[in-house]
Amino acid sequence: MDIRHLRSFVVLAEELHFGRAADRLGLSQPPLSQQIQALEADLGAALFARTSRRVDLTDVGRIFLAEARAAIDRFDRAVAAGRRAAKGELGEIRISFTSSAPLSDAMPGLIRAFRHARPDVHLTLQEMLSQHQLAALREGTMDVAFLRGPGDFVAGDTSIETIELGREEVLLFMAKGHPLAQTPADRRIDMRELAGETFVHFARESGATTYAQLYELCRAAGFEPVIAQEAREAATLISLVAAGLGLTLLATSFRAIDLPNVVTRRLAEPAPTLSTWIAHRRGDTAPAVRAFVETARRLA
Repeated sequence: MDIRHLRSFVVLAEELHFGRAADRLGLSQPPLSQQIQALEADLGAALFARTSRRVDLTDVGRIFLAEARAAIDRFDRAVAAGRRAAKGELGEIRISFTSSAPLSDAMPGLIRAFRHARPDVHLTLQEMLSQHQLAALREGTMDVAFLRGPGDFVAGDTSIETIELGREEVLLFMAKGHPLAQTPADRRIDMRELAGETFVHFARESGATTYAQLYELCRAAGFEPVIAQEAREAATLISLVAAGLGLTLLATSFRAIDLPNVVTRRLAEPAPTLSTWIAHRRGDTAPAVRAFVETARRLA
């Protein structure tokens, strides 16, 4: 049974005239008659009662008409959905992100732009530890990851592609009562001035790249950082700073967690930076994922 036969049947049922129905369908009458005969043969019943003067639906034809219209409607909707899915306008994208990624304008900006362009694509977002994000991509349980780091930390992995969405300056966060907080607001702090200071920072499993960056900056300045407390969440970390438990180095966007007892200072040039990236499987064929990646490239 061919969908074209169903369409021909519905038009003939509406016109009850082979000539007019053939004109609507862009056919001559013989092919239309053949389609109706083939449909009746498939069903094993007559759909039309034909006389020399008129064509009428049989009882079977009247029942079949309602179902045929519904079947055509379902078929047309399925075709439309398939075409939209092929263009990346329908589907689902599974997205992982670190707890600090939404603080940057890059992640909400990209998601906002994509949802505006493709509102019917469902985005499933899941917060994950950074060390688990790339594994989830490789295993196929996630499609896209929002990552934070000082550099392209997956450059050696040919199965993963990254796009840098934005770059932020790294600042020194400290309590208002700290001696360095009494310096002029426009004075840049040399990392060597932080030797002997106590730090608080993300736990290694929560922010492996920023944890490594802190150590690299301190070692480049000639000292090992003393980390008194670790935290998993950004708000907790800033609260530890506000309590005077230590200093920390974080991207500018962390100032969005605005606690009254915390101040920031810029670091001496060349100031360190932290980037927001998206990562995805290279060669992913899912149209919605490809559309998301293309949106990221346009905004990067």
